[in-house]
Amino acid sequence: MERSEFVDRLDSRLRIADYADLDASANGLQIGSRTGEIDHVAFAVDGVQQTFELAIDAGADALVVHHGLSWGGFDRVTGRTYDRIAPLVEHDLALYAAHLPLDGHQELGNAAGVADVLDLEDRAPFGELGPEYIGQRGTARAPYAPDELRERLETELDGDRDVRLLEFGPEEIEDVAVVTGSGTDWLEEAVENGVDALVTGEGKQKVYHEAREAGITVVLAGHYATETFGVRSLQGLAEEWGLETTYFDVPTGL
Repeated sequence: MERSEFVDRLDSRLRIADYADLDASANGLQIGSRTGEIDHVAFAVDGVQQTFELAIDAGADALVVHHGLSWGGFDRVTGRTYDRIAPLVEHDLALYAAHLPLDGHQELGNAAGVADVLDLEDRAPFGELGPEYIGQRGTARAPYAPDELRERLETELDGDRDVRLLEFGPEEIEDVAVVTGSGTDWLEEAVENGVDALVTGEGKQKVYHEAREAGITVVLAGHYATETFGVRSLQGLAEEWGLETTYFDVPTGL
């Protein structure tokens, strides 16, 4: 497949342009030329030296990640930034990143993947960010006790950390909102929507008291662990397009 076609397909499916003014990440093709062929695509959550080396060793032509290298651009390509970029250029490995567009995609996104794990029904977009959404909410097929919800996530999520509960909500959890990664800033929206629990990756100090005062449970399931679904969904797309793929699981424990 032509690189330009691969990039354009992803840009269109993820509506990259719609998030251009909302996301600090420079979504889309970050490093590399649009010309040339792509036969083998690697996928990982983080675009870092470790995953670059893995993709190069695997002979990939492109690496698709959730967390890329460019967050508002580069002032200088020196030091660690140079050390990261140089192997990409040397080995002609294209880097494609999709941050918020992949968090909030209602079919392929990270929040949708967590909602799948929890068997949520009657789903709707959640996590307003300007005119877009970065999460999803829904209703459990059968109510969860808080410990059951934690056990389900610990069993099903990729990662190497325990799921933490700030258990201030009802004893039976039915309505659940999901914003993956660092999503506690959407606690108030969850409260306003009357959900029983907000599932996210990591928290901030203030969320403990905010959740306690609001009477809502917050689930901290790990930043990495809640954000593997999107790139895995894109891997499935690439395979449908006839490309060879490889996924690199490099958990951070965070």
